[in-house]
Amino acid sequence: MRHSAGISSVDWRPDLASPLPLYAQIAGYFRTKIGCGDWPAGMKLPPQRELARQLGVNRSTVVAALGQLAGLGLIEGRQGGGTRIASEKANRGTAGSWNDYVEEGIHYPNLPAVQAINRLEFQPELLRLGTGEPAPELLPGEQMRSILADLARDELPLAYEEPLGSLRLRRALSAELGRSGIQADPSSILILSGALQGFQLISLGLLPKGSTVLLEKPSYLYSIHSFQSAGVKLYGLPMDGRGLIAEGLEDAAVRTKSALLYTIPAFHNPTGILMDAERRRELMEQTAALGLPVLEDGAYQDLWLDAPPPPPLKALDKTGSVLHLGTLSKSASPGLRIGWVAGPEQVIRRLADIKMQTDYGASSLSQLAAAKWLEDGCHERHCSALRLALRWRRDLMLELLERHFAGLAAWSKPAGGFYIWLRLNRPVPLPKLFRAALAEGLLLNTGDLYDRSDARHLRLSYAYASPSGLERGLAKLAELFRRFNRLS
Repeated sequence: MRHSAGISSVDWRPDLASPLPLYAQIAGYFRTKIGCGDWPAGMKLPPQRELARQLGVNRSTVVAALGQLAGLGLIEGRQGGGTRIASEKANRGTAGSWNDYVEEGIHYPNLPAVQAINRLEFQPELLRLGTGEPAPELLPGEQMRSILADLARDELPLAYEEPLGSLRLRRALSAELGRSGIQADPSSILILSGALQGFQLISLGLLPKGSTVLLEKPSYLYSIHSFQSAGVKLYGLPMDGRGLIAEGLEDAAVRTKSALLYTIPAFHNPTGILMDAERRRELMEQTAALGLPVLEDGAYQDLWLDAPPPPPLKALDKTGSVLHLGTLSKSASPGLRIGWVAGPEQVIRRLADIKMQTDYGASSLSQLAAAKWLEDGCHERHCSALRLALRWRRDLMLELLERHFAGLAAWSKPAGGFYIWLRLNRPVPLPKLFRAALAEGLLLNTGDLYDRSDARHLRLSYAYASPSGLERGLAKLAELFRRFNRLS
């Protein structure tokens, strides 16, 4: 006898306090029903659209939940027979295995497109048109080899570093930050295993569960789940050509009871926008009046191409309200995994304590290499050469866009960083575009990674693909757009 799932009176309700996404909550509810025998083997589930209506969610959420159940072997699709409860595992109960636990942890999985990009970036046959790192030929291989050879002749540190990280590196960073106007003693700097770790430590150790972070929309932070996995919500604010618009900040902060403002003022990811000096001053005045802490992402501030940017927000900070994140990954070496956060000492000590519980400190060898890199003036010399190379690549991309995309899209000339934020004249289904481009050998970073509602943008990077690759890739991409326009 076959059953039909009648769940119109379903008792499932979303748990707004749960760190799990809706699809995982729904999958867990279905697993309970199957495991306790309420939904026996062979029972037919309603169509996806009907399930979405009954559960009060989007169809895509139902699809993700069913996909998780199918991966566990709890449901099966039959040709012409819909989706039914599978017999093999229907009565196993809810006791789990490693496979069962894959999606059950509190940390959200990466977006499917981000997972795909992370895998596909290592396929050499693909042209990477959105990658946010310097090409291998732009990295200082010879200089790093020389530094490592010098270090190998001395006694190498094989023990753990102190909780804040290598004092030698923190002293070098204190001097480096001072050149941009940031006064940060070594005791107010924490060495990170890449700047991304800073987001994880801050979300875990400083922000209350259920709090809200204000940020630009679009933003890089939407493409990762460090804050969301800790139960922190994101609230996007609009931008213009001068950066984050300060006028609506007070209303948004009060309405959402925000705990923090996150911003990328120098060569914003993904838009490339540079926040001007006046806007920075307005932002600091507003946040000071509100008592709103600021997390400043300075990953790209050394990568100016036309003129140095205004002083960082941390350089304008008179009240200790700004945490400043930095990294060597965008200039010297992604592989060193060296980043840092500078801020009030008591905050830095709190973050250091959490870091000690997670990895017991960044690599001692990487810290030593980074310290010598900064002490010997290598960073300043390399950044000067890197800026020249990036400026040439940026101008090449602008020329290619003018040649291939006139009438198809609009763009602005970035003053630094890696990115051009390409706005298509007509909206397109970006996931479909991603797959079509992949079939043509192109790997894209589509705008919906940085703003879920986006259907018009691509983040193009002139930092990674070779000049000849840019020429081939942008010509192919333009033809792909034309094909999409003809079909729409």
